Amino acid sequence: MTINFQARFHSRLDEIDAAKWNALLADDNPFLAHAFLSGLEQTGSLRAEYGWRAHHLGLYKNAELAAAAPLYLKRNSHGEYVFDWSWASAYERVGLDYYPKLLGAIPYSPVNGARLLAGCGADAAGLRGQLLAAIVAEIKRAGLSSAHINFVDAADAEALEQAGWIPRFDWQFHWTNAPVEAGGWRTFDEFLAALSHKKRKNIRHERAQVAQAGIVCELRHGDELSVDEWRSIHQLYLRTFAERGNHPALTEAFFRHLGATMPRQVIVVLCKRGDALVAMALLLRSSDTLYGRYWGSDENIPSLHFEACYYQGIDYCLRHGLKIFEPGAQGEHKIARGFLPTMTRSFHYIADPRFRAAVREALAREGEALLDYREELMAHSPYAHQSPCGPGVPNPPLEGEGS
Repeated sequence: MTINFQARFHSRLDEIDAAKWNALLADDNPFLAHAFLSGLEQTGSLRAEYGWRAHHLGLYKNAELAAAAPLYLKRNSHGEYVFDWSWASAYERVGLDYYPKLLGAIPYSPVNGARLLAGCGADAAGLRGQLLAAIVAEIKRAGLSSAHINFVDAADAEALEQAGWIPRFDWQFHWTNAPVEAGGWRTFDEFLAALSHKKRKNIRHERAQVAQAGIVCELRHGDELSVDEWRSIHQLYLRTFAERGNHPALTEAFFRHLGATMPRQVIVVLCKRGDALVAMALLLRSSDTLYGRYWGSDENIPSLHFEACYYQGIDYCLRHGLKIFEPGAQGEHKIARGFLPTMTRSFHYIADPRFRAAVREALAREGEALLDYREELMAHSPYAHQSPCGPGVPNPPLEGEGS
């Protein structure tokens, strides 16, 4: 029997009930939570003038939400971390409009997870297919150039492959540990012992530099910070983004919103000299993964960035039994500190068949180069016995390998 679903697009996530949205999540990834995504909209962090306009998809059966997808109409490619500027330029050269496009992603956050929210039931695969059909229908109805779904999990990747979307992959640098019963590290010293002598010595030297500068790092959860502390944390974020020439889209209200609505999933590393806050790192966590997100400092202290953004996070994972630490996009320097290349995947639907063929061919060439790049990266693994994902954890599958 054919089940008829109604697809509706929403200009604000608040139009969808939070409990019903969260019931579609397969895990406790904080970036998919209604509180995180709606908070971006409520606090002025996501604006049309920044190129973002919410266009969330709800799939309804008898007026009940059955599946959903966080979607945005984009008028630029900022804040996505999967780069398609060259595609936009190619469209412009032949007099076509690439923007607006439709994007399935977590704004400003290159984190892996579900994008086709279909729950965990037996009908989940079919619901993902229905969501993709609704997205393609919307592309055709609105005359958009393309749709893109970034940083997908394995279940979404399977659905997108079956639907014929164009695959793309890249590498991020993740730290991974095995369960203790499978030989995983229990302490930071055990993690260090798995590294080569040179890398182990370098990390100890960097941590000593921070201590010698009189810096003490203190970890707090979101509900353990005062309004004044949140203000100082946000000021550090603003200052560092401005120094790097980037646009600091996230507002202080959004930071405080996270602390209030996701209090135990927010962790802030406060770097202090005495009572003075000189730097911070803001992270989020799920039940098994730590996500490094935002860094800010008003002093150039040697190795403090590594301590706040990497070593404090690794230590937190070890103390709390988290298996994965995703510290953010890019950064080959992370390899020396225990983070190794892990595949991230995105998929793309290009409406124009000529451009679709050209993009598919270009990404195939890109993929060959990226596989070679991984081999180069792994030659610099810091682990003494080539344990690329932590003890007892196998290599991540390459394109076309494994499941």
